[in-house]
Order: sequence, then structure tokens, then C-alpha cells
Amino acid sequence: MIKTGSALSVARQSSLLGVSRSSVYYRPKPESREELDLLKRLDELFTAHPIYGSRRLQVMLKREGILVGRRRIRRLMKKLGLWAVGPKPDTSKPHPEHKIYPYLLRGMTIDRRNQVWATDITYIRMQHGFLYLCAILDWATRKVLGWRLSNTLTSDFCTAALREAIARYGTPEIFNTDQGRQFTSAEFTGVLAEHKVRISMDGRGRCHDNIFVERLWWTVKHEWVYLRPCDNGIDQRRSLADCFDWYNRRRPHQSLGWKTPDETYFDALAEAQPLAA
Repeated sequence: MIKTGSALSVARQSSLLGVSRSSVYYRPKPESREELDLLKRLDELFTAHPIYGSRRLQVMLKREGILVGRRRIRRLMKKLGLWAVGPKPDTSKPHPEHKIYPYLLRGMTIDRRNQVWATDITYIRMQHGFLYLCAILDWATRKVLGWRLSNTLTSDFCTAALREAIARYGTPEIFNTDQGRQFTSAEFTGVLAEHKVRISMDGRGRCHDNIFVERLWWTVKHEWVYLRPCDNGIDQRRSLADCFDWYNRRRPHQSLGWKTPDETYFDALAEAQPLAA
């Protein structure tokens, strides 16, 4: 819009348009290759994990050997137009004839692998209908040890997940659940009793007694399921297999010092082996 050599001086044209005269002579500096590569990688990471903000993106880059400050990441996210995505049916009805066990974790320090396992059930929505998901979690390391999907709220798929976890990782000292009939059933508690595992159950309506499983559900749904809707149970099972592989092996946790559950779980195993030798 501003032209040199016209009847009006550059200063007069700038004044009429309400722009700074110095901006007329400014030539933007092209982006460096390093900046362009960083923008590309940020865009790829965010597309794969749109729940991530600048803090976790910084950690993901650091794990790849790219050291970038959070202020710069926020600036680049703004340039790319990126911002983190932010925000059950009743599955815990007790059976009147099933035994209820006391809550054993109050005041306990839980800092060892296989010290406490926990479980819960949540629903997983699909394009058409939904399924129930049960997962077994190691409390201290956040590792998912076993899981199963079902289209009914029977206890058999919970028991199958428990048997899988025990077969692969041994037994915990304490197993914590809510008072849902699936977990108070003779089928489920019988497996725990068979392996001499102490049983702990949350108080009625106290979801925070099992807070780490609740956090797992938030992660699974917001960081995976909602972003990858499936048409049927077969596709959902495949998707969740990828989800838990990612969760255990590749997703760093702030509470674990930005390690993954697998790194924390197996590091603890390596440290314990010389003591047992």
C-alpha cells in the first residue's frame, strides 16, 4: 500500500495510514531451520496428544534430547494455534449377601511395587453402544497389570483380568476395590484368598479411596478413547491394547518423576532382586 517514489513522501503515507514509518522498511527475518523443525515436531506431538499442555510437551521433547524452555513452547503453541483440550453409569452396586471387607489403606505409605493393587470398572463408549472395562493397577507405579472388556456387568471378566495380572506379575500384599458386587463375589475374592492376598474395600460412596484408578480412567478416556472412537468391540479391544501399551511404556507421569509406569515398575524390580539373592 505504501510506495516509494510517489507524489507523497513515505512519512506522509505512513501518517495517513496510521502505521509506523519504521515498519515500512522492516523485512521479516526468515525462520531458522531449527525453529521450523521444532514447530513441526510440536505439531506432530500435539496432534498425537491434544490433551498435552506446554509442561508435558516440554517433557516429551526432553525425552527426545530436545531441550526447550516452557516459555518458548507456549510461544510456539500460540504461533501454531494450539491449546490443550480440557473437560458413569453406576457400576458399584453392592450385593446384600456378599461379605464387605474393611478399608486397609488409611494412613499407609504405599511406595513399593506389588504392595497394593487396585481395580475398578468404567464404561467405554463407542460409535454405537458401549462396553465395560476392568483394569488392574499397581498403586505405587501406576502400571496397568491386566484388563478386560465385557458387554455385561458380570464378575467373570473382572476375575479374568485379575488372573492375568497374577499370572504375569505375581501377587500383591493388599488388593483394594470398591464394594461393587463384581469384586465382593465369591468368584473374585476366592482368587485373592487362594493366593493369600489381604482384601481392602473402599467405604460406600468414597471414590477418592481408589483415586489412582479414577485418574487412570480420566487418562484412558480423555487422552485416548474420546479421540479415537471405534465402531465395534473388536476395534475397541485393539485400540485399548494400543492405549495400555502407550500408557505403560511411553506416557511419562509427573508423580513418578516423569518416568513411565514400566520404567518405575521394572526399576523397582531390578533394585529388589539383589536383596532377594
